[in-house]
Amino acid sequence: MGRTGRGGRTIRDGVCSQNIAYHPLPSQFRFHASTARFKGFSGPIGSGKSQALCHEVIRMSYQNPGRMGLLGAPTYPMLRDATQAALFHILRSNDIPFESLKSEGVVELTDTGSRIVLRSVDEFERLRGTNLAWFGIDELTYAREEAWLRLEGRLRDPKARRLCGFAVWTPKGFDWVYKRFIRNRVNGYDTILAAPFENRYLLNAVPDFYERLKNSYDAKLYEQEVRGEYLSAAGNLVYDAFDRQVNVLTTDIIGNLPLLWSLDFNVDPMSSVVAQIRDQTVYVVDEQSLQRVGTLDACERFYETYGDHPGGIEMYADATGARMQTSGTSDHQMIREFFTQRCRGAYRFRVGRSNPPVRDRVRLVNRLLRDANGTSRLFVAERCRGLIRDFEEVRYRGDSSEVDKASDPSLTHLADAAGYLLWAEFGPKPSAGEQAQRLL
Repeated sequence: MGRTGRGGRTIRDGVCSQNIAYHPLPSQFRFHASTARFKGFSGPIGSGKSQALCHEVIRMSYQNPGRMGLLGAPTYPMLRDATQAALFHILRSNDIPFESLKSEGVVELTDTGSRIVLRSVDEFERLRGTNLAWFGIDELTYAREEAWLRLEGRLRDPKARRLCGFAVWTPKGFDWVYKRFIRNRVNGYDTILAAPFENRYLLNAVPDFYERLKNSYDAKLYEQEVRGEYLSAAGNLVYDAFDRQVNVLTTDIIGNLPLLWSLDFNVDPMSSVVAQIRDQTVYVVDEQSLQRVGTLDACERFYETYGDHPGGIEMYADATGARMQTSGTSDHQMIREFFTQRCRGAYRFRVGRSNPPVRDRVRLVNRLLRDANGTSRLFVAERCRGLIRDFEEVRYRGDSSEVDKASDPSLTHLADAAGYLLWAEFGPKPSAGEQAQRLL
Protein backbone atom coordinates (compact mmCIF):
# COMPACT_ATOMS: atom_id res chain seq x y z
CA MET A 1 0.00 0.00 0.00
CA GLY A 2 1.10 3.54 -0.54
CA ARG A 3 0.49 6.76 1.27
CA THR A 4 0.51 10.35 0.17
CA GLY A 5 2.71 12.69 2.14
CA ARG A 6 3.41 16.43 2.12
CA GLY A 7 3.79 17.85 -1.40
CA GLY A 8 2.09 14.94 -3.21
CA ARG A 9 4.69 12.34 -2.28
CA THR A 10 3.81 8.66 -2.34
CA ILE A 11 5.60 5.79 -0.65
CA ARG A 12 4.94 2.33 -2.08
CA ASP A 13 6.85 -0.80 -1.11
CA GLY A 14 9.51 1.36 0.50
CA VAL A 15 10.08 3.46 -2.63
CA CYS A 16 9.24 7.16 -2.53
CA SER A 17 7.77 8.94 -5.54
CA GLN A 18 6.78 12.56 -6.09
CA ASN A 19 4.02 14.18 -8.10
CA ILE A 20 5.40 17.18 -10.01
CA ALA A 21 3.59 19.90 -11.96
CA TYR A 22 5.22 19.29 -15.32
CA HIS A 23 3.68 18.96 -18.78
CA PRO A 24 6.62 18.07 -21.04
CA LEU A 25 6.80 19.09 -24.65
CA PRO A 26 7.02 16.23 -27.17
CA SER A 27 10.83 16.38 -27.35
CA GLN A 28 11.14 16.60 -23.55
CA PHE A 29 8.86 13.58 -23.22
CA ARG A 30 11.04 11.55 -25.63
CA PHE A 31 14.13 12.55 -23.67
CA HIS A 32 12.68 11.36 -20.36
CA ALA A 33 11.28 8.18 -21.94
CA SER A 34 14.65 7.14 -23.40
CA THR A 35 16.16 4.19 -21.55
CA ALA A 36 19.64 4.63 -23.06
CA ARG A 37 22.63 4.52 -20.70
CA PHE A 38 23.81 7.84 -22.22
CA LYS A 39 21.34 10.28 -23.71
CA GLY A 40 21.29 13.86 -24.93
CA PHE A 41 18.79 16.63 -25.64
CA SER A 42 19.85 18.98 -28.44
CA GLY A 43 17.72 22.00 -29.11
CA PRO A 44 17.56 25.70 -29.93
CA ILE A 45 17.30 28.50 -27.43
CA GLY A 46 13.98 28.41 -25.61
CA SER A 47 13.31 24.71 -26.28
CA GLY A 48 13.10 23.77 -22.60
CA LYS A 49 16.52 22.13 -22.26
CA SER A 50 17.18 23.31 -18.68
CA GLN A 51 13.71 22.19 -17.57
CA ALA A 52 14.28 18.78 -19.14
CA LEU A 53 17.70 18.49 -17.48
CA CYS A 54 16.50 19.38 -13.98
CA HIS A 55 13.41 17.20 -14.16
CA GLU A 56 15.62 14.29 -15.25
CA VAL A 57 17.92 15.02 -12.29
CA ILE A 58 14.99 14.79 -9.88
CA ARG A 59 13.68 11.70 -11.64
CA MET A 60 17.05 9.94 -11.35
CA SER A 61 17.29 10.92 -7.68
CA TYR A 62 13.96 9.27 -6.93
CA GLN A 63 14.78 6.19 -9.01
CA ASN A 64 18.04 5.82 -7.06
CA PRO A 65 17.08 6.46 -3.41
CA GLY A 66 20.04 6.90 -1.10
CA ARG A 67 22.51 7.11 -3.96
CA MET A 68 24.57 10.01 -5.30
CA GLY A 69 24.47 11.77 -8.67
CA LEU A 70 26.20 14.82 -10.13
CA LEU A 71 24.68 17.87 -11.79
CA GLY A 72 27.27 19.91 -13.68
CA ALA A 73 27.77 22.90 -15.94
CA PRO A 74 30.78 24.08 -17.98
CA THR A 75 31.69 26.86 -15.49
CA TYR A 76 30.84 27.73 -11.91
CA PRO A 77 28.99 31.00 -12.81
CA MET A 78 26.83 29.07 -15.29
CA LEU A 79 26.18 26.40 -12.67
CA ARG A 80 25.27 28.96 -9.99
CA ASP A 81 23.25 31.41 -12.07
CA ALA A 82 21.38 29.08 -14.42
CA THR A 83 21.54 25.34 -13.73
CA GLN A 84 21.33 25.39 -9.93
CA ALA A 85 18.72 28.17 -9.96
CA ALA A 86 16.48 26.13 -12.29
CA LEU A 87 16.81 23.06 -10.05
CA PHE A 88 15.97 24.98 -6.86
CA HIS A 89 12.94 26.58 -8.52
CA ILE A 90 11.49 23.18 -9.46
CA LEU A 91 12.17 21.73 -6.01
CA ARG A 92 10.56 24.64 -4.19
CA SER A 93 7.57 25.10 -6.50
CA ASN A 94 6.70 21.40 -6.08
CA ASP A 95 7.25 21.36 -2.31
CA ILE A 96 9.98 18.72 -2.59
CA PRO A 97 11.85 18.64 0.73
CA PHE A 98 15.59 19.22 0.33
CA GLU A 99 18.56 20.57 2.19
CA SER A 100 21.27 22.64 0.52
CA LEU A 101 24.75 22.07 1.92
CA LYS A 102 26.41 25.11 0.35
CA SER A 103 29.87 24.53 1.74
CA GLU A 104 29.97 21.06 0.21
CA GLY A 105 28.14 21.94 -2.99
CA VAL A 106 25.55 19.25 -2.30
CA VAL A 107 21.75 19.10 -2.34
CA GLU A 108 20.11 16.29 -0.37
CA LEU A 109 16.54 15.20 -1.01
CA THR A 110 15.45 14.45 2.53
CA ASP A 111 12.62 12.03 1.74
CA THR A 112 14.85 9.71 -0.34
CA GLY A 113 18.28 10.35 1.14
CA SER A 114 19.56 10.95 -2.43
CA ARG A 115 22.43 13.41 -2.87
CA ILE A 116 22.97 15.74 -5.82
CA VAL A 117 26.54 16.97 -6.10
CA LEU A 118 26.78 20.36 -7.86
CA ARG A 119 30.01 20.83 -9.81
CA SER A 120 31.51 22.89 -12.61
CA VAL A 121 33.31 20.62 -15.07
CA ASP A 122 35.95 23.04 -16.35
CA GLU A 123 38.63 21.37 -14.19
CA PHE A 124 37.80 17.88 -15.33
CA GLU A 125 40.64 16.11 -13.52
CA ARG A 126 38.83 16.89 -10.24
CA LEU A 127 35.91 14.75 -11.40
CA ARG A 128 37.71 11.54 -10.52
CA GLY A 129 36.56 9.87 -7.32
CA THR A 130 33.36 8.53 -5.82
CA ASN A 131 31.06 6.25 -7.81
CA LEU A 132 27.93 7.83 -9.24
CA ALA A 133 24.45 6.46 -9.96
CA TRP A 134 23.84 9.17 -12.57
CA PHE A 135 25.16 12.47 -13.86
CA GLY A 136 23.70 15.32 -15.90
CA ILE A 137 25.48 18.19 -17.67
CA ASP A 138 24.01 21.51 -18.80
CA GLU A 139 25.17 23.13 -22.10
CA LEU A 140 27.53 20.28 -22.90
CA THR A 141 28.90 21.92 -26.06
CA TYR A 142 30.76 24.44 -23.86
CA ALA A 143 32.44 21.67 -21.85
CA ARG A 144 35.54 19.62 -22.72
CA GLU A 145 35.14 16.07 -23.98
CA GLU A 146 37.55 14.95 -21.24
CA ALA A 147 35.02 16.03 -18.62
CA TRP A 148 32.35 13.81 -20.14
CA LEU A 149 34.77 10.88 -20.33
CA ARG A 150 35.77 11.29 -16.66
CA LEU A 151 32.11 11.20 -15.67
CA GLU A 152 31.45 8.14 -17.82
CA GLY A 153 34.17 6.42 -15.81
CA ARG A 154 32.44 7.34 -12.54
CA LEU A 155 29.07 5.91 -13.57
CA ARG A 156 29.57 2.67 -11.68
CA ASP A 157 27.56 2.65 -8.43
CA PRO A 158 26.86 -1.07 -7.88
CA LYS A 159 23.77 -0.25 -5.77
CA ALA A 160 22.16 2.05 -8.34
CA ARG A 161 18.81 0.96 -9.73
CA ARG A 162 19.27 2.98 -12.92
CA LEU A 163 22.67 4.06 -14.20
CA CYS A 164 22.44 6.98 -16.58
CA GLY A 165 24.53 9.87 -17.93
CA PHE A 166 22.68 12.66 -19.73
CA ALA A 167 23.19 16.17 -21.04
CA VAL A 168 21.47 19.05 -22.81
CA TRP A 169 22.96 21.57 -25.24
CA THR A 170 22.49 24.08 -28.03
CA PRO A 171 24.31 23.09 -31.25
CA LYS A 172 27.75 24.66 -31.69
CA GLY A 173 29.00 23.41 -35.04
CA PHE A 174 30.49 20.00 -35.74
CA ASP A 175 32.24 19.75 -32.39
CA TRP A 176 32.98 16.70 -30.25
CA VAL A 177 29.39 16.61 -28.94
CA TYR A 178 28.01 16.39 -32.46
CA LYS A 179 30.50 13.65 -33.37
CA ARG A 180 29.88 11.57 -30.23
CA PHE A 181 26.12 11.90 -29.96
CA ILE A 182 24.98 12.31 -33.58
CA ARG A 183 27.48 11.60 -36.34
CA ASN A 184 29.27 8.60 -34.79
CA ARG A 185 26.66 7.59 -32.24
CA VAL A 186 27.42 4.19 -30.75
CA ASN A 187 25.30 1.60 -28.99
CA GLY A 188 24.06 2.85 -25.65
CA TYR A 189 23.71 6.48 -26.82
CA ASP A 190 20.46 8.22 -27.73
CA THR A 191 19.91 11.82 -28.82
CA ILE A 192 16.69 13.78 -28.98
CA LEU A 193 16.60 16.73 -31.39
CA ALA A 194 14.07 19.35 -30.33
CA ALA A 195 12.14 21.01 -33.13
CA PRO A 196 12.35 24.79 -33.49
CA PHE A 197 9.37 26.80 -32.18
CA GLU A 198 8.09 23.73 -30.31
CA ASN A 199 7.87 25.48 -26.93
CA ARG A 200 4.25 26.61 -26.90
CA TYR A 201 4.57 27.84 -23.31
CA LEU A 202 7.24 30.35 -24.31
CA LEU A 203 5.35 31.48 -27.41
CA ASN A 204 2.12 31.91 -25.47
CA ALA A 205 3.94 34.14 -22.98
CA VAL A 206 6.11 36.02 -25.50
CA PRO A 207 4.61 35.54 -28.99
CA ASP A 208 7.28 37.58 -30.77
CA PHE A 209 10.24 36.05 -28.90
CA TYR A 210 11.83 34.40 -31.93
CA GLU A 211 10.84 37.14 -34.36
CA ARG A 212 12.67 39.75 -32.30
CA LEU A 213 15.83 37.63 -32.35
CA LYS A 214 15.98 38.06 -36.12
CA ASN A 215 16.90 41.68 -35.50
CA SER A 216 19.73 40.68 -33.14
CA TYR A 217 21.24 37.60 -34.83
CA ASP A 218 22.88 37.23 -38.20
CA ALA A 219 21.45 34.54 -40.48
CA LYS A 220 23.92 31.85 -39.45
CA LEU A 221 23.58 32.48 -35.70
CA TYR A 222 19.79 32.50 -36.08
CA GLU A 223 19.89 29.09 -37.76
CA GLN A 224 22.04 27.72 -34.92
CA GLU A 225 20.47 29.35 -31.86
CA VAL A 226 16.82 29.60 -32.92
CA ARG A 227 16.42 26.67 -35.29
CA GLY A 228 18.92 24.38 -33.55
CA GLU A 229 20.84 23.61 -36.74
CA TYR A 230 24.33 22.09 -36.80
CA LEU A 231 26.39 24.42 -38.97
CA SER A 232 29.98 24.30 -40.09
CA ALA A 233 32.02 26.65 -37.93
CA ALA A 234 34.04 27.59 -41.00
CA GLY A 235 30.97 28.42 -43.10
CA ASN A 236 30.85 27.94 -46.88
CA LEU A 237 28.80 24.76 -46.69
CA VAL A 238 28.48 23.06 -50.07
CA TYR A 239 25.19 21.27 -49.40
CA ASP A 240 23.54 24.09 -47.47
CA ALA A 241 20.01 22.88 -48.36
CA PHE A 242 20.46 19.72 -46.29
CA ASP A 243 18.40 19.55 -43.10
CA ARG A 244 18.88 16.48 -40.93
CA GLN A 245 15.37 16.72 -39.53
CA VAL A 246 13.84 16.85 -43.02
CA ASN A 247 16.13 14.81 -45.25
CA VAL A 248 17.01 11.91 -42.92
CA LEU A 249 14.42 9.21 -42.33
CA THR A 250 13.90 5.48 -41.91
CA THR A 251 13.37 3.86 -45.30
CA ASP A 252 13.42 0.28 -46.60
CA ILE A 253 14.15 -1.24 -49.99
CA ILE A 254 11.12 -1.93 -52.19
CA GLY A 255 11.57 -5.18 -54.08
CA ASN A 256 9.79 -4.31 -57.32
CA LEU A 257 11.67 -1.05 -57.90
CA PRO A 258 15.10 -0.95 -59.57
CA LEU A 259 18.08 -0.73 -57.26
CA LEU A 260 20.39 2.13 -58.24
CA TRP A 261 24.09 1.72 -57.44
CA SER A 262 26.49 4.63 -57.97
CA LEU A 263 30.28 4.63 -57.47
CA ASP A 264 33.02 7.16 -56.90
CA PHE A 265 36.32 5.51 -57.78
CA ASN A 266 39.03 5.73 -55.11
CA VAL A 267 41.40 3.17 -53.68
CA ASP A 268 40.89 4.54 -50.17
CA PRO A 269 37.98 4.73 -49.74
CA MET A 270 36.07 3.11 -52.59
CA SER A 271 32.69 4.77 -52.08
CA SER A 272 29.22 4.02 -53.39
CA VAL A 273 25.57 4.63 -52.58
CA VAL A 274 22.47 2.52 -53.14
CA ALA A 275 19.16 4.25 -53.87
CA GLN A 276 15.68 3.87 -55.29
CA ILE A 277 13.39 6.37 -56.99
CA ARG A 278 9.70 6.49 -56.22
CA ASP A 279 7.34 9.16 -57.59
CA GLN A 280 10.28 11.29 -58.77
CA THR A 281 11.70 11.23 -55.23
CA VAL A 282 15.08 9.69 -54.41
CA TYR A 283 15.62 7.51 -51.34
CA VAL A 284 19.25 6.63 -50.57
CA VAL A 285 18.91 3.36 -48.69
CA ASP A 286 22.52 2.26 -48.16
CA GLU A 287 26.15 3.22 -48.62
CA GLN A 288 29.52 1.46 -48.90
CA SER A 289 32.85 3.01 -47.97
CA LEU A 290 35.57 0.38 -48.35
CA GLN A 291 39.18 0.90 -47.36
CA ARG A 292 42.11 -0.15 -49.57
CA VAL A 293 40.08 -2.17 -52.08
CA GLY A 294 39.61 -2.17 -55.82
CA THR A 295 36.61 -1.96 -58.13
CA LEU A 296 36.09 -5.73 -58.26
CA ASP A 297 36.06 -5.88 -54.45
CA ALA A 298 33.31 -3.23 -54.43
CA CYS A 299 31.33 -5.27 -56.97
CA GLU A 300 31.70 -8.39 -54.84
CA ARG A 301 30.52 -6.57 -51.71
CA PHE A 302 27.52 -5.11 -53.51
CA TYR A 303 26.57 -8.44 -55.07
CA GLU A 304 26.94 -10.29 -51.77
CA THR A 305 24.47 -7.87 -50.21
CA TYR A 306 21.91 -7.42 -52.98
CA GLY A 307 22.50 -10.22 -55.50
CA ASP A 308 19.95 -10.40 -58.31
CA HIS A 309 17.56 -7.77 -57.04
CA PRO A 310 14.06 -8.60 -58.38
CA GLY A 311 13.46 -5.05 -59.55
CA GLY A 312 16.68 -4.98 -61.56
CA ILE A 313 19.94 -3.08 -61.04
CA GLU A 314 21.05 0.18 -62.63
CA MET A 315 24.64 1.36 -62.22
CA TYR A 316 26.12 4.85 -62.30
CA ALA A 317 29.69 6.00 -61.81
CA ASP A 318 32.35 8.66 -62.11
CA ALA A 319 32.94 9.09 -65.85
CA THR A 320 36.72 9.12 -65.32
CA GLY A 321 36.44 5.40 -64.62
CA ALA A 322 36.55 4.87 -68.41
CA ARG A 323 40.28 5.61 -68.45
CA MET A 324 42.58 2.69 -69.06
CA GLN A 325 44.73 1.57 -66.13
CA THR A 326 48.17 0.01 -66.26
CA SER A 327 46.47 -3.39 -66.16
CA GLY A 328 45.03 -2.69 -69.62
CA THR A 329 41.43 -2.38 -68.46
CA SER A 330 39.23 0.34 -66.94
CA ASP A 331 36.96 0.52 -63.92
CA HIS A 332 33.93 0.61 -66.22
CA GLN A 333 35.10 -2.51 -68.06
CA MET A 334 35.62 -4.36 -64.78
CA ILE A 335 32.07 -3.58 -63.70
CA ARG A 336 30.64 -4.68 -67.06
CA GLU A 337 32.54 -7.95 -67.03
CA PHE A 338 31.66 -8.71 -63.43
CA PHE A 339 27.92 -8.29 -63.91
CA THR A 340 27.96 -10.04 -67.27
CA GLN A 341 29.45 -13.12 -65.60
CA ARG A 342 27.57 -13.03 -62.29
CA CYS A 343 24.22 -11.30 -62.58
CA ARG A 344 21.24 -13.25 -63.92
CA GLY A 345 18.68 -10.47 -63.59
CA ALA A 346 18.11 -7.22 -65.46
CA TYR A 347 20.83 -4.58 -65.24
CA ARG A 348 22.00 -1.44 -67.01
CA PHE A 349 25.17 0.66 -66.95
CA ARG A 350 24.34 4.38 -67.12
CA VAL A 351 27.41 6.59 -67.37
CA GLY A 352 27.93 9.66 -69.55
CA ARG A 353 31.05 10.42 -71.53
CA SER A 354 32.09 13.12 -69.08
CA ASN A 355 31.20 14.34 -65.60
CA PRO A 356 29.06 17.45 -65.25
CA PRO A 357 30.65 20.64 -63.89
CA VAL A 358 30.92 20.33 -60.11
CA ARG A 359 28.99 23.54 -59.53
CA ASP A 360 26.07 22.32 -61.66
CA ARG A 361 26.03 18.95 -59.95
CA VAL A 362 26.07 20.55 -56.47
CA ARG A 363 23.29 22.94 -57.47
CA LEU A 364 21.15 20.00 -58.57
CA VAL A 365 21.75 18.09 -55.33
CA ASN A 366 20.79 21.15 -53.28
CA ARG A 367 17.63 21.65 -55.35
CA LEU A 368 16.57 18.05 -54.69
CA LEU A 369 17.35 18.40 -50.99
CA ARG A 370 15.11 21.48 -50.79
CA ASP A 371 13.90 23.69 -53.62
CA ALA A 372 12.78 27.31 -53.43
CA ASN A 373 9.26 26.19 -52.54
CA GLY A 374 10.55 24.17 -49.59
CA THR A 375 9.89 20.84 -51.35
CA SER A 376 12.34 17.97 -50.72
CA ARG A 377 12.83 15.14 -53.21
CA LEU A 378 16.02 13.60 -51.80
CA PHE A 379 16.00 11.59 -48.58
CA VAL A 380 18.73 9.58 -46.85
CA ALA A 381 18.34 6.54 -44.61
CA GLU A 382 19.58 6.93 -41.05
CA ARG A 383 22.14 4.17 -41.60
CA CYS A 384 23.96 6.24 -44.25
CA ARG A 385 26.09 8.11 -41.74
CA GLY A 386 28.91 8.84 -44.17
CA LEU A 387 26.65 10.51 -46.74
CA ILE A 388 24.90 12.49 -44.00
CA ARG A 389 28.30 13.64 -42.77
CA ASP A 390 29.21 14.76 -46.29
CA PHE A 391 26.00 16.75 -46.63
CA GLU A 392 26.59 18.42 -43.27
CA GLU A 393 30.33 19.04 -43.37
CA VAL A 394 31.70 19.37 -46.91
CA ARG A 395 32.53 23.00 -47.62
CA TYR A 396 34.21 25.23 -50.18
CA ARG A 397 37.83 26.29 -49.88
CA GLY A 398 37.99 29.76 -48.39
CA ASP A 399 35.99 32.21 -50.46
CA SER A 400 36.32 30.16 -53.64
CA SER A 401 33.78 27.97 -55.43
CA GLU A 402 36.16 24.97 -55.23
CA VAL A 403 35.06 22.08 -53.01
CA ASP A 404 37.58 21.43 -50.24
CA LYS A 405 38.83 17.87 -50.72
CA ALA A 406 42.12 18.31 -48.85
CA SER A 407 41.23 19.25 -45.26
CA ASP A 408 39.58 15.89 -44.57
CA PRO A 409 40.28 13.24 -47.24
CA SER A 410 37.46 11.04 -45.91
CA LEU A 411 34.84 13.60 -47.00
CA THR A 412 33.16 14.28 -50.39
CA HIS A 413 33.32 10.77 -51.92
CA LEU A 414 29.85 9.51 -50.97
CA ALA A 415 28.25 12.83 -51.89
CA ASP A 416 30.05 12.67 -55.25
CA ALA A 417 28.72 9.14 -55.84
CA ALA A 418 25.19 10.30 -55.08
CA GLY A 419 25.69 13.30 -57.35
CA TYR A 420 26.56 11.16 -60.38
CA LEU A 421 23.32 9.20 -59.95
CA LEU A 422 21.22 12.33 -59.46
CA TRP A 423 22.73 14.03 -62.49
CA ALA A 424 22.00 11.01 -64.69
CA GLU A 425 18.39 10.92 -63.52
CA PHE A 426 17.49 14.58 -63.11
CA GLY A 427 20.16 16.59 -64.94
CA PRO A 428 19.78 17.96 -68.50
CA LYS A 429 19.30 15.12 -70.96
CA PRO A 430 21.97 14.84 -73.68
CA SER A 431 20.80 15.10 -77.24
CA ALA A 432 23.26 12.47 -78.45
CA GLY A 433 26.31 10.49 -77.41
CA GLU A 434 25.60 9.94 -73.72
CA GLN A 435 23.08 7.16 -73.89
CA ALA A 436 22.44 4.51 -71.25
CA GLN A 437 24.20 1.27 -72.10
CA ARG A 438 22.75 -2.20 -71.69
CA LEU A 439 25.15 -4.78 -70.32
CA LEU A 440 24.96 -8.02 -72.22
